Formats: sequence, structure tokens, C-alpha cells
Amino acid sequence: MPRSKKGKRGSSKPGVKNGMKGESAASDEELTSDILSHYSSASETASVLEEGTGGEQVDEQTVQEETEDKLKQCIDNLMDRSAKTRLAALESLQQAFSSRVLYDFLTGQRLTVCDCLERSLKKGGGAEQAAAATVFTLLCIQLGGGDEAEEGFKSLCPVLTSILNDNSANIAARQSCAMTLGMCCYVSTAEGGEDLVKILALLESVFTSSYPNREGTLPSPKPGMPGLHTAALQAWSLLVTLCPASKLTELLELHLPKLQACLQSSDVNYRIAVGETIALLVELGRDIDEEFEVEDSEGLCECLKSLATDGNKHRAKNDRRKQRSIFREVLHYIENEDFTEERIRFGMESVYIDGWMRKRIYDAFKEILESGVRHHLQYNQLLRDIFGLGPPLILDAATIKGNKISRVEKHLFNSAAFKARTKLRNKVRDKRADVM
Repeated sequence: MPRSKKGKRGSSKPGVKNGMKGESAASDEELTSDILSHYSSASETASVLEEGTGGEQVDEQTVQEETEDKLKQCIDNLMDRSAKTRLAALESLQQAFSSRVLYDFLTGQRLTVCDCLERSLKKGGGAEQAAAATVFTLLCIQLGGGDEAEEGFKSLCPVLTSILNDNSANIAARQSCAMTLGMCCYVSTAEGGEDLVKILALLESVFTSSYPNREGTLPSPKPGMPGLHTAALQAWSLLVTLCPASKLTELLELHLPKLQACLQSSDVNYRIAVGETIALLVELGRDIDEEFEVEDSEGLCECLKSLATDGNKHRAKNDRRKQRSIFREVLHYIENEDFTEERIRFGMESVYIDGWMRKRIYDAFKEILESGVRHHLQYNQLLRDIFGLGPPLILDAATIKGNKISRVEKHLFNSAAFKARTKLRNKVRDKRADVM
């Protein structure tokens, strides 16, 4: 994971003058397009050797400088008085951060970007707050989970927490803050650390409001709340993968029975998130104890079978199809420990999703990086460390043609790497001093 010295505050120029607000907002879409276009050109130049002679070589340094100038303009626009301009700048940075690796550039701009994002979170409207939280998540991923990311997370954690806990805040902003707190804590916090315990408890306080009351009845959710519960539960389940064995045992006893009741939720996305979380918790329970059994497993399996064959016409067709597919997988795992392996290809490499823990981690990064997840798997050292891929491959066209790896070899390599990492994680769980 890249860890560099703390970056100095970027030498950004003051925000755009009032008379240029309209022009700045109007041109922001073109700015985003230019940034992505420049990076695409640079990437192609770096990764593909031109065949034949006479081809003009693109000046990579010039392309890089032009792109960084455009990124700096977006950062300047974060300080503009116009909310529309600031939101457009955040959206531009979100696209740029998710599509390319910008570690070298951002180490020098980190403090400026963090200050601007904090201002947007404190003073912006709901859409601006949601976008600022997302951009901050991407910034932490770009910085590789090093000291810079940890320092940034500690400085913005209070305002993110405040928005999440504010019942009067915009629901989309609260969802985004829940996701950001989970992802940034996962990226920047040491396993078993105090921040991990604090963020776990914070997220629990959000989604446990969906748990059944003393009479066993699920509360009627207010508009927008199922989406917030889903975001908080998914962020929480990501952090659960970092917990030591003693903490996991505590969480399993506390949450598994309540989550089973939430399978009856009226919201399809929350039901699915609950089902995947149950499968994850059972997998983690079996990792630390081969004899682990789910309380009332017969009742759980009956409920899962019902959801896996749900033909309720009152539900949308796509919702029914998605629900049936997910709950078939959950049921097969609970009953037989079967998991349908998924292969993610990028460049000459592949990652195999062969368990619920690995699925939760990959889905979390895919949700924030979107279509850029494969690029980050290929070049971002943080993701490569998390998925056991080693340093990024540096290959030219001739090497790529001459070194085709068979599917079996790739599968064995990826499986061995993941098993080694899982084995090490389990040893750490067993031997780690329990700070909880």
C-alpha cells in the first residue's frame, strides 16, 4: 500500500469570479469529458506498443500536465459561490477519481480537497453533501489507505457522523455518509482499532431501528428509511470482515436472530441486503468455529426457500427475479456451504469471488468505483493488496502476446493467493490482542 510523506497544501488559485459562474457551470461537463479523454489517451499510450514505423508518439508528460490543470480547475470550482458550479465540480472529480489512479497528483492536493469537501459537507445542500461524501471515499481509495487517508478520515469523521445522525438531513446525504464511514474506516483503520469499534456501533444504531419490537413486529418504515438502513447495513457488514474472533462471536449472537426477522421487510433491496449479511455472518462464524450452527436453522431455511421462490405478483418482475436469484445462493450456502464462484477479468489477470466475505468487499468497491473498478484492480495498489494480486503488472504488447496464461493457471494462482491471505487473517484473529 503506498504510503508517502504528508502532502503539502496545493497551490490552488482562488475560486472563479462571480461574472464567470454561468460559464464555469456550463463548461464543467466538457471539463469532465476532457479529463477522461486525456487519461484514456495516456493509458493507451502507456500500455500498447505501436506496430510498424512512422507512428507519432504522444507526449505523455504534456497530456499529464494538461489533465492535471483541468483537475485543478475542478478543485478551484469547489470553492465557487454557486452551488450549481460546486456540484458540477464534485461530479467531475467523482468521474475522474473513479476512472483513473491519481495517487501522485492527489498527495499534493490532498489538504486542499479535504478542506473543500468539509466545507461542502457542512454548508452544502443535500445533493452537494451526498456528492462530497462520495468524492471523499474515492479520495481515500486513491491515497491507498496510508497515513494521508487516515488523517483525512479522522478530520471528516465528525461531520459525516453528524449528518448520518441528523434525522432532518437529506436522506440521500445520510445514505452517502453511511457508505463513506464504512468504506473509509475499512480502508484507513487498523483491524481491531478503536475507530472500527466506534463506526460499527454508529452504523448499528441506524439499521437496528428496522429490527422487530418486543412483540416481534417489524416497524413501519418512514419514506426513504429502507434505503438508509440498507446503506448502513452494507457498510457495517464490510467492517465486520475486519473484526477479531471474540468480537465476531458477540456480533453473531446479537444480530443473527434479529436479522432473520428482517427477511420479512417490505423493501426488496433491504431484504436482499439482510440475506447477504446473514450469509456473510454464517461464513465468518464457520471460519472461526467448524461446529458453528445457526439458531433455528430450519426456520431460516424455510424463510429463504419462500423468498427464493417468491411469485408475488404485487412485486415488480425485476425485483422478483433479483430476489429469487440472491436467495437461492444464500439458501444453498446455508444448507450445503455451496457458493457459485464469480470471475472478474481485467487485463491479463482475474479475481475470483469465491465466498461471501470476498463478495461483500468486491461489491463495496464496485459500488463506489462503478465501471472503473477493473482499472483500479489493475493499477491501484490498495485494491491489489486487498485481493492478494501483488504489485501491478508492467507488460508491453510483445510480452502480452508471448505470455498467455491458461485459465487453469490463473484460477490456481488467484485461489492460492486468496487462501494464503485468508489463512493469515485467521491466524491474526486468533493471536491478536483483543482490544475490544
